[in-house]
Amino acid sequence: MRPIHTLLLAPALLALAACGPSTEPTTDADATAPPVAPATPADVAETTRAEARAASAALEPTEGNEARGNLRFEVADGYVHVTGQVTGLTPGAEHGFHVHETGDCSAPDGTSAGGHFNPDDSDHGRAGEGEHHVGDSDNLMANDEGVADVDRQLHGATIGDGAAGDIVGKGVIVHAGADDYVSQPTGDAGARLACGVIEAQ
Repeated sequence: MRPIHTLLLAPALLALAACGPSTEPTTDADATAPPVAPATPADVAETTRAEARAASAALEPTEGNEARGNLRFEVADGYVHVTGQVTGLTPGAEHGFHVHETGDCSAPDGTSAGGHFNPDDSDHGRAGEGEHHVGDSDNLMANDEGVADVDRQLHGATIGDGAAGDIVGKGVIVHAGADDYVSQPTGDAGARLACGVIEAQ
């Protein structure tokens, strides 16, 4: 029979072994890795802005007009590609179509959207053909029902990157007449039929 003192010491030795230092290996990375700080709201906002590659705008008619529509803006092939549809236009007519400097459609005639978006202080012209505003785009052509399918490009524009050509937060205007791509500073496109604000997606 084992001595009593040996039986009493056994549990104590087991307890000490359990409390001893871990024998699992540690790596230098575990010992030197700095703690990861939680993301701040500013970090999240910056990430969202950097990842924004698309935007949209809902066009509403100005006072006394019926033009309205929905537009989508996407970065493609080095340009901002604009697609969508506008209704309530003059059947069979061309209508000026531009991004304007201010995302404000509060004025009844849409003039609160300001002039063409022109961060480079360029002359007005035709997009992709010599000097032009970043907000310049080709005219929209309405069909016999007064509907225009939009498929246009903005040259020099960006989406959501905070650069000078960033169109997020700017206005979009559809005009009553055609842009002649020559007259300064707006192409003599006439009154503003519809206005919308570009929002990042």
